Amino acid sequence: MGTPLPSIPAKRYFTIGEVAELCGVKPHVLRYWEQEFTQLRPMKRRGNRRYYQHHEVLMIRRIRDLLYDQGFTISGARNRLQEPASSAHDDAPPQVPESVHGVVTDDAMEGLCADSASVWLDSHGVRQELFEIRALLSRD
Repeated sequence: MGTPLPSIPAKRYFTIGEVAELCGVKPHVLRYWEQEFTQLRPMKRRGNRRYYQHHEVLMIRRIRDLLYDQGFTISGARNRLQEPASSAHDDAPPQVPESVHGVVTDDAMEGLCADSASVWLDSHGVRQELFEIRALLSRD
């Protein structure tokens, strides 16, 4: 699996270079994934500069996990990301690696207003960091 990814700082927007470092992939890979995964739609500003939000960084980490660690193809990863979360077990929470908790799908985001979505994303970012801290502490 390699080295663990760095924790995601509490920021609203990330440049493509920052996301590349946080997710362990090169910027050209991120640009390619934008074409392949419709969930990735970074905001573009002057000069076509990309700015990713926290939920997109989490989605990129999920995509990276599916492609690099679990061995999915692009098509297989795309299908896995589109599966409803409840398909695993009806009464048990889905079993996913700790590194991908808090991934937000387009369908989930559409049902939330902008303010509550922001609070939801922030709380899941904190949860993600707590999982990472727990993993670091359990290595002792």
